[in-house]
This record gives sequence, C-alpha cells and structure tokens, in this order.
Amino acid sequence: MTRASIGRLVPVLALAAALMGTAGCGELARTGRAPAFLIMERLQARSGSTGEIADSLSSDVQTIVEQQIGGQTVRVPTVFADSGTASIRLGLKDPGTVAAPTTPSPLAQVTIYRYRVTFVRSDGRNTPGVDVPYGMDGAVTATISGTTAATTVSFPLVTHAMKFEPPLRQLIGLGGQAFIHTLAEITFYGRDQAGNEVSVNGFMTVNFGDFADPD
Repeated sequence: MTRASIGRLVPVLALAAALMGTAGCGELARTGRAPAFLIMERLQARSGSTGEIADSLSSDVQTIVEQQIGGQTVRVPTVFADSGTASIRLGLKDPGTVAAPTTPSPLAQVTIYRYRVTFVRSDGRNTPGVDVPYGMDGAVTATISGTTAATTVSFPLVTHAMKFEPPLRQLIGLGGQAFIHTLAEITFYGRDQAGNEVSVNGFMTVNFGDFADPD
C-alpha cells in the first residue's frame, strides 16, 4: 500500500472509530452496569378535581366545591392535588437460562427509591416559578421484578403547593394568562440488588388552568 493510500485511509478509520465509540457510550449510558434495565410501558394521571384517569392531565388550579355549612349550601374554593401512575417492568440485557430465558435473577430486580418531575413548554419559556411550576423530587418505594407483567407505581404528580405558588396561582379566575401548556418529564431512580444504579423516564402532557368545575 502506498503512502498516499495510507494517508487517505487513516481519516476514514479514525472517523469509524469515533462513531463506534459514540454508539458504545450512548448504549452504556442508557443501560449502565446493571444486568437489567427498566421499561416504562405507560404513564397515566388522575385528576384530583374530577377523578378522571387519562394519558394526559388537565390540572385544575382551583375547584369550587359545594358544602353544607350551618344548614346552608356554600360554594368553597378548593385546591386538589393530582396524582400519577407508571407501569414499569424489567428488561434483561442477556437472556436467562434455557428453562427460564425471561426470568431475572434475584440480583437483577430493581428497587425504585426516588422520582423527579420537571415541566417544560414548547415555546422555550421554561423559567421555574415564572413560566412553569417548579419541579419536585419525591420518595417512592417499589421493587420491579417481572419482565412480562408490569408493576404499577403511584406518585404525586402536581402537589397542592404548586397550585398555591406562581405561576399557577395567577391562573385562578383566568387571571394573567388563561392556560399553561406543559410537557412533564417523570424520571424514576432505582438500584438493583447488587447496588447498580438504574433509571427510566417518561413524558406526559399536563395543561394547567382554571377549568370549569364539575357538577
């Protein structure tokens, strides 16, 4: 091979090596050192004001509730928190035994211990406390052990505190802007039984406003 040929070949090999390294790092970052990874099959939300369960959430910042006080019906402004549920199962990097190829070992089971919720807007205005609610971290404990049947994990999605703080409280009575349309990212953090860190995240549309009150 001539020097000219080698000179042309070296940049090609360098580029190929760089691309292989990039792909490897991406895969490693996604799966980590644990023998199993988490798969989020579904995210749903339950409206605190209506009880409706759906794949997206219309979060009412204030709900007028009728109560009996002193023998009279009184309309009372009330704030409800909204909750979420995630269906999560295990995926195995390597198959199990011939007799049980989809059965994880006890060490591969993942115990979730924490979650985080953040909100962003499609228009790029994402200042917490001004454009979107502040994100939140919460504690939750659930062990994910199955590769076929998902485990349902429940968690607070929109808290009372969020609705008493800007920018959500400015929506009461259609004050300021009428609605805030967001994309909520929910990330769960866990460890397998050998101590390896594992995480998984999902996304849900969450719209905030002072919606019509249920009958």
